[in-house]
Amino acid sequence: MTTMTELRERLASSGHRFEIMGVVNVTPDSFSDGGQFETTTAAVDRGVELVDAGAEIVDIGGESTRPGSRGIDAETELSRVVPVITGLLDRRPDALVSIDTSKPDVARAALDAGAVLVNDVTAGGSAGMFELVAERGAAIALMHMRGQPRTMQKDTRYDDVVEEVRSYLVERAVAAVAAGVNERAIFIDPGIGFGKDLEGNLALLRGLPRLADTGFSLIVGTSRKSFLGLITGAPVDQRVSATLASLIPVLAVDTAVVRVHDVKDVVHFRGVVEALKLGRCELKYG
Repeated sequence: MTTMTELRERLASSGHRFEIMGVVNVTPDSFSDGGQFETTTAAVDRGVELVDAGAEIVDIGGESTRPGSRGIDAETELSRVVPVITGLLDRRPDALVSIDTSKPDVARAALDAGAVLVNDVTAGGSAGMFELVAERGAAIALMHMRGQPRTMQKDTRYDDVVEEVRSYLVERAVAAVAAGVNERAIFIDPGIGFGKDLEGNLALLRGLPRLADTGFSLIVGTSRKSFLGLITGAPVDQRVSATLASLIPVLAVDTAVVRVHDVKDVVHFRGVVEALKLGRCELKYG
C-alpha cells in the first residue's frame, strides 16, 4: 500500500510543473459524466484508462456535489466506491488513489482499501475526519465551499473572494495540523464553481499565487465547469479547450495538482508547456 510519504515523494520527483488528478465519478448524477461509469466494471476500466493516459492520481467519488445536488447515505456511497478502489488497485497496484468524500466512515473504508488521499469538499467539516487522516498517515485535500451543494450558488457575493477563501483554507489547515495531520500532507483547493460566480472563479484563478504563498500545495479543479460554458457557450462535453486555457494560471505557482476529466488532453498540454520551458508564467492578468 502506498503511504502519504510515498505519495509526496512520487509527486515531488515527477519533474512536472503540475500533477494530474483524473476523475472517476461512480454516480448517476454528476454534472459532466453522470451515469457513464456507474457500474464497478465501467468505473475500474475508466480508472485504468486514466492511469495509462498519465494521471498521477485517480480521484474516485460516489456522491455528486454538483450545484443543487442532494446527499446520499454512507452505505450507498461505500457500495459504489470501495469495489472500484480495490478493482483499480488489483489491476494497477502502483496507482495513487484519492477518495472524494466528506464522510469519515467512507474515508476509513477507502483508506483501508488502499486510497492515500481524502478529497473533502467540506474541508474536514465532519467530526473525526482530521483525526482519521492523522491516524492513518494519509493526505487530505481541503476545499472551500459556501454552504452545501444544494444551496451553494444562492449567495456568491464576496468582498474579496481570494482573501476570504485563503483565510478559510488556512484556518482549516491549521485545525488539521492541530488534530495531528502532517502539514506536508495537506492540499488546499479554492473550490472553483462551489459557491462562486463567474467573476469569483476568474479572480481565484488569477489569485492562485496568493493561495500558494500559504505554503500548502494546491488542487485546482476547473474541468468542464459551468463558468467555462458561460464564457464560451460550449456544452459540458465540448469544454476541453476551455479547460486547458483555464489551467494557464497554474503555471504561476510552484506546486499544484489539477483535477480533470480529460487526462490525455491535459498530458499533451503539459508536455508542450514543458517542451517550451515556460517555467514561471509571466502573463499579466486583470
